[in-house]
Amino acid sequence: MGSIYKRGNTYWIKYYRNGKSYRESTNSDKKMVAKKLLDRREGEIAQGKIPGILFEKITFDQLADDFLRDYRINQKKSIIRAERSVKHLGQYFEGDSAPKINTPRIKAYIEIRLEEGAANATINRELSALKRMFNIGAKQTPPLVDRVPYIPMLKENNIRKGFFEHAEFLALREAMPEYLKGFVTFAYKTGWRISEIAGLTWVQVDRSLGIVRLEVGETKNNEGRTIYLDEELKAIIQHQSDFRKDIGVLCPYVFPNQFGNGPVKDLRRSWAKACKDAGLGRRLFHDFRRTAVRNMIRSGIPERVAMMISGHKTRSVFDRYNIVNDADLKEAANRQSEYLKKQMGTILGTIVDFDKKKGSANVG
Repeated sequence: MGSIYKRGNTYWIKYYRNGKSYRESTNSDKKMVAKKLLDRREGEIAQGKIPGILFEKITFDQLADDFLRDYRINQKKSIIRAERSVKHLGQYFEGDSAPKINTPRIKAYIEIRLEEGAANATINRELSALKRMFNIGAKQTPPLVDRVPYIPMLKENNIRKGFFEHAEFLALREAMPEYLKGFVTFAYKTGWRISEIAGLTWVQVDRSLGIVRLEVGETKNNEGRTIYLDEELKAIIQHQSDFRKDIGVLCPYVFPNQFGNGPVKDLRRSWAKACKDAGLGRRLFHDFRRTAVRNMIRSGIPERVAMMISGHKTRSVFDRYNIVNDADLKEAANRQSEYLKKQMGTILGTIVDFDKKKGSANVG
């Protein structure tokens, strides 16, 4: 049986679970408040539940540590993003007990982040991290939290608009440093991520078959990938091989840095300068990924094959890249117009034939 007692002006309760005693402050000087809390705790124990006081000792910091530990153990590639999300969440929830992190406080956090100018997509990544923290805590043995709060998500605009027309790509490539021209051409044609191209090694290239491979675990979605090189890409691979021999440095990377002794680590400065010199304004390297998808679909490559080349695992993401522009819309209008003209011509031809036959019948 539990009991109620006083320390100073504050009532405390004492109760037992599995032979172990627990003491808890009610933070109140009213005995009725203490009695209600004791009844609740004894009810939890009678139902086989863990007393709420144990959950109240769990803090945001502990949940965040377990969350990041899970990322490290499973070697997730997005751990940098996860750490960034934890940092932002910690500025608001650091030191809070888990039960205090409820929906109203989460909404208040969302308002603060919006006022700070954070994009909806960025806030949603942070909210997803928070939800993951609670889910990991709930699955522990024994559980660290007794419930996962409702976490509202913001509406995102997932339509991606950046892409290169072919003339724009040629202008950009011409403005890039010599050692990066093959790099950007490979990106433009395959839609591979910058990290996948920068990390491509000669072991993954089979020039006799004209293919390049990414093994399982080397991609963002952990799936392997194989592409066949067209003539231009074969020539680029040959050029990279010749460059490797000319400088006498057997660098393992297909597209090394300007010194030929290591991978390309940061091309932001060269990229920004080339975009400016080519008169393209601000562009993203990721625009190549969208462009490659669109070009493959326009050229008649089946969508499933295009997804295998670019490395898109889910159809929803792939659909966001397969976008249209004004030229596509104009072409659609022209095609529709031509189709309707042909239909009208067919109808007029039928009428003329009918009138001729009718005239012949009258003459007869």
